[in-house]
Amino acid sequence: MHPRWLELARRFQALAQSGLAYCTDPYDRERYEEIRRLAAQMMTWGAGLSNIVAIENLFKREVGYATPKIDVRASVFDQDRISLVREREDELWTLPGGWADVGDRAQRGSHS
Repeated sequence: MHPRWLELARRFQALAQSGLAYCTDPYDRERYEEIRRLAAQMMTWGAGLSNIVAIENLFKREVGYATPKIDVRASVFDQDRISLVREREDELWTLPGGWADVGDRAQRGSHS
C-alpha cells in the first residue's frame, strides 16, 4: 500500500501530463504546468528530498496521455452470445475495454 501523498502526487502528475498532451489554450497549458509543478513538490516533500529539479525533469520527460500501460478488457455474455466491439484503429473485433487510468484499482468480478 502506498502512502496517500504518493497516490495523490501520481494522480496530479497524470492529470497534468494528459492535459498538456491535449490542451491548445495557452492559459490551460500554464494551469497544467502548475499542476505538474505541484505534483513534483508533493513528491519531493513526501520523499524527504531537498531538490525538486530532478522530479520536475522526470515529469517533463513523460509526454502524451498518462496511462500505466495496462489494457483492461471485459467479457460480457448473454446466453450463448458474447459482446464484441470494433477497434477504431484497425477495424478488427475485440472484447470491450481500453487503457486503464492512473489510480485505477484492479478488480475482478462477475455481474449477473
